[in-house]
Amino acid sequence: MAKSAARQFAIGLDYGTNSVRALIVDVRTGEEVGTAVYQYPSGDKGVLLDPKNPNLARQNPADYIEGFYRCVRAAIRSVPKSVGFAPEHVVGIGVDTTGSTPIPVDENGWPLAFQKRFANNFAAQAWLWKDHTSYAEAAEITEKARAMGLPYLAKCGGTYSSEWFWSKILHCLRTNPNVFDAAYSWVELADFIPGFLTGNLKPETIPRSICAAGHKAMYNPEWGGLPSEEFLRALDPKLVKIRQRYAPEALPADRKAGELTREVARKVGLRPGTPVAVGAFDAHMGAVGAGIKPGTLVKIIGTSTCDMMVVPMNQPLPDIPGLCGIVPHSIIPGMYGLEAGQSAVGDIFNWFVSFLAPAKYTAAGDPHAALTRDAEKLKPGESGLLALDWNNGNRTILVDPLLTGLLVGQTLLTTAPEVYRALIEATAFGALTIIKRFEEYGVTVKEVVNCGGIAEKNPFVMQIYADVCNRPMKISRSAQTCALGAAIFGAVAGGAYKDVEQAQRRMTGTKPTVFRPRKQAVAVYERLYQLYRRLHDAFGLPDYRDSLYDVMKQLIALRKEVRGES
Repeated sequence: MAKSAARQFAIGLDYGTNSVRALIVDVRTGEEVGTAVYQYPSGDKGVLLDPKNPNLARQNPADYIEGFYRCVRAAIRSVPKSVGFAPEHVVGIGVDTTGSTPIPVDENGWPLAFQKRFANNFAAQAWLWKDHTSYAEAAEITEKARAMGLPYLAKCGGTYSSEWFWSKILHCLRTNPNVFDAAYSWVELADFIPGFLTGNLKPETIPRSICAAGHKAMYNPEWGGLPSEEFLRALDPKLVKIRQRYAPEALPADRKAGELTREVARKVGLRPGTPVAVGAFDAHMGAVGAGIKPGTLVKIIGTSTCDMMVVPMNQPLPDIPGLCGIVPHSIIPGMYGLEAGQSAVGDIFNWFVSFLAPAKYTAAGDPHAALTRDAEKLKPGESGLLALDWNNGNRTILVDPLLTGLLVGQTLLTTAPEVYRALIEATAFGALTIIKRFEEYGVTVKEVVNCGGIAEKNPFVMQIYADVCNRPMKISRSAQTCALGAAIFGAVAGGAYKDVEQAQRRMTGTKPTVFRPRKQAVAVYERLYQLYRRLHDAFGLPDYRDSLYDVMKQLIALRKEVRGES
């Protein structure tokens, strides 16, 4: 890294589900010197919802732009004067976003939602990652690719998802043709923000992220980029224009998307010409901010989870069924990026607290903390309960949005803390299922690094994860790993480091506290997991033939054993 008397900084922008965060980081040490958060004002905590359709989740693109201005200005103001920050000391800006969150845009790349005629049209807004309205189109895309004998599904786990790019666009075409026809093209949020910052929003020339394209749009260099016009035409001829107006090459996030425009720089107090990195998805940059490397599984735990791994591209790697993607350069340039995850984790806990928790837990203080205190007093297996973590469908390994949650074993004496603990355990069993799928295909998980709000704030959850997965659980040193990962890419794109790995060694780390498996708990959870897998396969696989007659009986027997009942 080039020597300089003045400190140098990078800015990471993290566009999440409910807010955008700006983080200012010292590129030499990873010290986080300034930060600010802007809550999206539109909809319900930033999400536009339709009470008639629980699968719909959209966002107002105007919140993204206003969020940049507000949180960057506030982050700069938050830096103590003693730090020695100055706009000319910012070497680069990185951007991560949710995804797939595609936006219908006009020929200049501006969202259709900015036009008066579409201002109140759900279809003209950004289609948030957790919008599942296109599950039928996702199934259609999957079947069409199989029927035509095309390889597109091999790198995305064998099944295309309703959370992804083409299914959402096809659903818009089918249900809101006026919006589809008015859209010149569609742009991922991860591409839109860098394009806006650098003044290059034209759909044909805006830098497209390999992360977004590879994991969500079936882009892969092996078949020349996006799916062929022939395939898209077989789905609907109108889709072809989206491919024709897409940049021919998708880029990794260590590449420069462009430079900060004078107008944008003036509004936030930064230097015009500051390098801006190509964008990527939040979980992928969060993995970088958590120090991902070969053998390290990074879990970004929040409302949902993403489980990320990397494998050097000089090593053989088979296609892995059920993954959300195997994409070259998508996490660390020069390595394959592997993505898995669960469609709901924190959302499940919040659902229980919001709709089912008794008043004694919700009347005062934090209901999660109150339930945790009582749930922590229980032993593994003591409740006799077992749950499936599918309240928002299953992302990995079944890739099925139409699966739902399940609770088995409740009696007339079952308590709220017992249910709460069973739901936590279910998410841990789902996490273990993902680990096992990686290892079944030769990708060894040597360590797990966790990040996100739950990992930071709830040691009880982390201990259950350690016991269920029978692996130590580490916590990322930074509480803002996604924004930190974005800042790392800003630093690399701005020339402060030669590559991402070099930047990671200086800017990332883990906390001293490590949650280690407890032998007795591991033994009980191994037995519970076998029952979980039977439920998982029985409800999740169409050809399951094993009887479930004994599952409730085994749960009762285990409950009596743990309680010491005769």
